[in-house]
Amino acid sequence: MAIKIDNKIVGYEVVKPESAEPKPQAAPEPDVEHMHERFKRPEVLVGATYKIKTPLSEHALYVTINDVVLNQGTDHELRRPFEVFINSKNMDHFQWIVALTRIVSAVFRKGGDCTFLVEELRSVFDPRGGYFKKGGKFMPSLVAEIGDCIEQHLKSIGMMESDELDEHQKAFIAAKRAEIDGGKPETPSANEDGNEQGYPAGAQLCGKCSTKAMVQMDGCMTCLNCGDSKCG
Repeated sequence: MAIKIDNKIVGYEVVKPESAEPKPQAAPEPDVEHMHERFKRPEVLVGATYKIKTPLSEHALYVTINDVVLNQGTDHELRRPFEVFINSKNMDHFQWIVALTRIVSAVFRKGGDCTFLVEELRSVFDPRGGYFKKGGKFMPSLVAEIGDCIEQHLKSIGMMESDELDEHQKAFIAAKRAEIDGGKPETPSANEDGNEQGYPAGAQLCGKCSTKAMVQMDGCMTCLNCGDSKCG
């Protein structure tokens, strides 16, 4: 079929056979699976159990958090919390513990960022007063300690960054602690304040790590546990 060209020809190019062939398309990216509320529970889940022993009860609580592994075996593999269970011989708190576990599990399955749960739970205060757990860390309530367990778990699976001190910070705090103790070696026994970490007697409660380890150093209140300083 002849085609009439009315306009002036300003250039031309010969079509080569190889240029007429379609270019091969890149392989499609694999679908990345995310957590969502319609995600079907696998038959087997992996998880961890944390023991909570408080002075409020003679029976311990056991917090179990199960995780689901998304995109297993790929570069996009993720481990995300899926459900939480709390078990104890003490039935005094049975109703609100069951309600709490169901709500937290629902937030886990919703997907997205669930780290806000830690701060929300740790902000709950018992009107009867809190308690110091083993190691000298203050817990304002049993709910706050459950939040502390969730925080430990989220850090272990990589959803929250660990706030552990680096080697230089540990060395600095150890040197300052030895200076306050007068060069005496550290002892694991509790001091007169009941602090099992052996921090100096009269140490104040740190607002950041909730440990009685805040002492006066170099004219500034500094925590011997987490390194937090009032002077920045």
